[in-house]
Amino acid sequence: MEIHVYRDRDAIGQAAAAVFAAQVLAKPHSVLGLATGSTPLATYDALAQMCARGEVDFRHVCTFNLDEYIGLGRQDAQSYYRFMEENLFRKINIAPCNCHVPNGLAEDIDAECAAYDDAIERAGGIDLQFLGIGHDGHIGFNEPDESFSKGTHLAHLSRMTIEANRRFFASAEEVPRTAISMGIGSIMKARAVVLVVYGEDKAEITARALQGPVTPRVPGSILQFHPRCTVMLDEAAASRL
Repeated sequence: MEIHVYRDRDAIGQAAAAVFAAQVLAKPHSVLGLATGSTPLATYDALAQMCARGEVDFRHVCTFNLDEYIGLGRQDAQSYYRFMEENLFRKINIAPCNCHVPNGLAEDIDAECAAYDDAIERAGGIDLQFLGIGHDGHIGFNEPDESFSKGTHLAHLSRMTIEANRRFFASAEEVPRTAISMGIGSIMKARAVVLVVYGEDKAEITARALQGPVTPRVPGSILQFHPRCTVMLDEAAASRL
């Protein structure tokens, strides 16, 4: 695990974007694992600017997002598919058919999960996975548990996660309680991982995930075992290391 500390969010965004751009330049048919929420926004903005300047070409890139809320369709304002459309996909020259987000309206959730893992495998596996971490240590929607989840699955959101995500909704009551999420096993299969963390409010969980015992009670701690994990922190998030 490599840990890098930067002065602020914008500096991390530029650095993380450079890692993803380098991956695409080295392998134009790269398979990228993507995340949502506020953490990746600076990175996505930087990648869009690189694409606009002709510095990176996404025409042959394939992407798979970590998760999607169950019960929200693609055009729902709070769906993760809509988030990706607005914050990245429409701003780069990627083929829509190459952009994969779980179907939150699938009638058979188990079948959707199995199909999603199969699609990743058929694409050749994820070359580079973007991750953030929740206040309880979750990655994707893999919440603290008694064991590490393996494949893509139905995830039940914790009270802490619901509270953290209420800022995107009118109230906490509107936040979905379940989601489809890549499992820890799916994430760990990625050939390389970039974990980005901002803010003093994440300092304690960051220290526990990166330097504490590896335990499913802190799901992000499993990244200590990943052979190619790059961690990018701002000074506040790194303050307890």
